[in-house]
Amino acid sequence: MRDPRYDILFEPMDIGPLTAKNRFYQVPHCNGGGYRDPSAAAAMRGSKAEGGWGVIFTEQTEMHHTSEITPYIELRLWEDRDIPQLRKMSERMKEYGALAGIQLAYSGVNGPNLYTKEVPLAVSAQPIRTFTNDPVQARALDKRDIRDLRRWFVNAAKRSKGAGFDLICLYGAHGFGIFQHFLSRATNHRTDEYGGSLENRSRFANEVIGDIRDAVGDTMAITMRVSLDETVGDLGFSNAEVREFIEMNRNLPDLWDLAQGTWEDCSGPSRFKDEAAQELLVKGIRDLTDKPVVGVGRFTSPDVMARMIRSGTLDFIGCARPSIADPFLPKKIEEGRTEDIRECIGCNICITGDMTMSISRCTQNPTFMEEWRKGWHPERMNVKGDSSNVLVVGAGPAGLEATRALAERGYDVALAESGTILGGRVARERVLPGLSAWGRVADYRAYQIGQKPNVETYFDSHLSADEVLDFGFQNVCIATGANWRRDGVSRQHVVPFATDPGMPLFTPDDLMNGTEPSGHVVIYDDDHYYMGGVMAELLVQKGCTVTLVTPAAYVSEWTVNTLEQHEIHRRLAGMGVRIELNRGVIGIGRDHVETNCTFTDQRTQIACDGVLLVTSKLENNQVYRDLKAREADWADAGIRSVQLIGDANAPGPIAWATYAGHRYARELDMPDIGDALPFRREITELAAD
Repeated sequence: MRDPRYDILFEPMDIGPLTAKNRFYQVPHCNGGGYRDPSAAAAMRGSKAEGGWGVIFTEQTEMHHTSEITPYIELRLWEDRDIPQLRKMSERMKEYGALAGIQLAYSGVNGPNLYTKEVPLAVSAQPIRTFTNDPVQARALDKRDIRDLRRWFVNAAKRSKGAGFDLICLYGAHGFGIFQHFLSRATNHRTDEYGGSLENRSRFANEVIGDIRDAVGDTMAITMRVSLDETVGDLGFSNAEVREFIEMNRNLPDLWDLAQGTWEDCSGPSRFKDEAAQELLVKGIRDLTDKPVVGVGRFTSPDVMARMIRSGTLDFIGCARPSIADPFLPKKIEEGRTEDIRECIGCNICITGDMTMSISRCTQNPTFMEEWRKGWHPERMNVKGDSSNVLVVGAGPAGLEATRALAERGYDVALAESGTILGGRVARERVLPGLSAWGRVADYRAYQIGQKPNVETYFDSHLSADEVLDFGFQNVCIATGANWRRDGVSRQHVVPFATDPGMPLFTPDDLMNGTEPSGHVVIYDDDHYYMGGVMAELLVQKGCTVTLVTPAAYVSEWTVNTLEQHEIHRRLAGMGVRIELNRGVIGIGRDHVETNCTFTDQRTQIACDGVLLVTSKLENNQVYRDLKAREADWADAGIRSVQLIGDANAPGPIAWATYAGHRYARELDMPDIGDALPFRREITELAAD
C-alpha cells in the first residue's frame, strides 16, 4: 500500500482544459534517437506511461526547417509527413492515461542549419552559438520574419494536434529556444517594439501563445519552459527578471515549466549538483501566477518530492533523468515499493547519447532505448531457457546486473566474489570525491539480489579454472573486471614509454587501495573521462601539489558530453592544480617527467616526486582464458557455456558494464541468431524519383 505521506503526489491536477492524473511530470528530454529512431523513442516513452507518469513529453522537436541543429538528432515536425511517427509516439504515451506533450523548438541563434543550408534567423544578428562553434552567423528577424515565425508556430501546433498530442511546450530555456532569445538582453539587441523593456521582450511570447490558443487552445494545453537564471552576467535573463516576467504575464501559458538557464547548470551531474539544486531559484515563483508550476532537480526521493509540493514550491514534480533510470518510479511509490526504485546516480551518461548523436544509455537502467530495438521491458525479463543454473564470477556492476536479471528469469545463480563486498569498481569509486551517488549502482542490485531465494553469494572466492570445472554449473559468466595500467599505454603511446625505476609510479587503483603519494605529483591523463580530474581532487585533498598533463585540448575532454567539463576545469583551477593542455608524456625520469607539445613536439621537463598514470586498463580475464584453453573438458564438467562480459571483456564506462550484464542475462539459452542484426532499426524510405 502507498505511504500516506506521498498521497499528495497522486492528486489530479488541471493544466488548462486538461487534467493530469497525478503530479509526476516527465519533462522533455533527449534520447539520441529523434527522427532517426522514432519507434525506439516511442516505445521508451510508452514505458513511462506504463510506469505511471501523469504527463510525458517528447524531446525538443524542430518545428520548421529554417532552424535545425544538425549534427544533433532531435525530433522534427517540418511537414505533414512527420506526423505519423509522432502520432505513434503520442499513442504510446497516452496508452495508460498520461497526457502526451510535444516540445516545439525554434533554435534561432543556436540553429546552424548545416542540413537545410537555410540562412539562420535569430532575434538579433549574432554568431551561431553551438557546442561545436560553427563559423556561421544568423541574420536578425525582420517584422515579416516575425509574422512568418508566428504562423510557423501555429502550423506546428495544428500538426501537433493532428499527431494526437494534448500539450504543447514552447521551448525558452537552456539558451536553446527563441523565446529565451527574445527575453534575454544577451541575445536581444533590438530597438523596436520587440526589444528594450521587459514588456517589449515579452511581446513575442504573448503573440505566439495567443495565436496558438486561438488555433488549438480549446482542446490543448500550452506550457512554456523558461530559464530560471541565465547566469551570464548583467545582460542575462536573471532570476529577478524571470519573476518579473512571470508576474507580468501570470496567466500567459496554462503551466510554467521552470528550468535553469543553461543545460549544464540545469542538468549538472551529481558530482556538482545535489538533488533539488534549483529549489532556491524556484521558491516563491508559485505565488506570482495563478497557473501551475513544474520544476526539476534530479528528484529521486519521494520525501523531497512531497516536500516540494506541500511547501507550495511546485505543483508538479518534473523529472528527466530519474524517469530514465526508473520509468516505473511513480508506480513503485504508489504501490509502496520505494526500495525497488532504481535511483538516478546523476552520471549523465544518458545525455551523452544526444551529444554523440547515438542511442542513449543509462547506467542504472540498461533497457533504456532498447524497449523496441531489443524488446527489453524495464521491469520484466523474458522466460527462462532450458538450463537451470549459472555461476557468475565477479560482483562488479556487470556481475551484479547479470545476477539480478538471471534470478528474475528464474535461474539458480551462484555469485562468487574474490573480495568481501559487492560492487567491484563501483564500491571503490563511490568513496572518491563527488562520486558517492554512484554507489546506488551497487546498492540497488545488492538489495534486489538479497531478496532472491535463488541466489547464493560467496565472498573471498578467488576461483581458478580447476575450481570452476569442479563445481558443475551449466553456465559460467566471467565478470572479473579490469585494472588500470601502469606502463603508459593508451592513445598517445601504443607501447610502454621509457620510465626510470627510481620514480614512484601510481595508478588510480593504488590510490583507491589506500596508497598516499606525497609532494609534487604529475598526473598523466590519456583517458579523458572523469578519473583524471577526480584523482587530481583526491591528491590535493591529501596535501599534494598537482600538475595535470593531458594530450587533449580540455581537462577530462570526454566530459563535455556529460555537461561537466567546465565544472571540472573550474574546480581544479580553483584548487591550485596546474593544468597542461595539448601536452603528452614521452618519458619519466628519476626526478622529472618529460612532456611534449602534441603539435610541435617541443619538449619540457616537469620536476616531480611521483607520477599518477590515468591511461587505460588491462582486463582481468585469466580465469576465462584458462577455461577456454580447457574447452574440451567442459562437457564432462557439465558446462554448456562460458562467457566473458563487462570490463573483463573490454573496459568502458559503468553503463557499458551494466548493459553487458543485462544482455548476458537476456540472451542466455536464447536461439543462436547467427549473422542476423541483434536489434531492430528503422531505415529511411526512398522517395519517389
